[in-house]
Amino acid sequence: MDEQGSVAGIALARTVSDTRRVVCLHGIWMPGAGMLYVKHRLESENDFRADLFSYAPVTETLDDVANKLADFIASDDDAATHLVGYSLGGVVVLRMLALRPDIDIDRVVCLGSPLCGSRAAFHLNQLDWGNLILGKTVSEGVLDDAAQHWAQGVAEAHEIGVIAGNVPLGFGRFIAGFDEANDGTVAISETKMPGAKDHLVLPVSHKGMLISRDVVDQTAAFLQRGEFLREA
Repeated sequence: MDEQGSVAGIALARTVSDTRRVVCLHGIWMPGAGMLYVKHRLESENDFRADLFSYAPVTETLDDVANKLADFIASDDDAATHLVGYSLGGVVVLRMLALRPDIDIDRVVCLGSPLCGSRAAFHLNQLDWGNLILGKTVSEGVLDDAAQHWAQGVAEAHEIGVIAGNVPLGFGRFIAGFDEANDGTVAISETKMPGAKDHLVLPVSHKGMLISRDVVDQTAAFLQRGEFLREA
């Protein structure tokens, strides 16, 4: 399902999770603090306990980051954890689940994540300096082998929700030359990984996801119920 959604006019889902811990992952070229608004609203309005996980996507390999994430999650005493990954962070989350199925994870939400490759990253990588700023994690998890090719088992084992944006504001659109709906960095089609339980398009840009109440509240709804909320 990919129609636009709103937290108004709620259609409640079937199963409610009692998992309260959420680990949030940022995207490329940003610190972990870039997820502070997401963390704040998950905690203040939705009664979760959110932790920020930071990594260095330019210098660290995809598998190294994924294993560090697994160790970070396992260091907590809670029995289960939800995961929220923004942009490249969503790819890291799925890679961690593919490498470490032993980690107790409940539900996953990917925000604007290029799970089916990235046209913007591909074109940027063609430039002499592009591969230097994209770094190892993007090259391995988006360009060389996108998540849709290796995360099928993850999608079968976990409930994954994906939120995409359709407001085309961002530097990436100039590089990619999109001829389809996009959020300014990632095309909606690039977020539609086969096997994901739910997919929602909201009127936000790629960067705008990080400061959107609707995005965070829809994220919380999926973590709680396994479905996004839609108008009745």
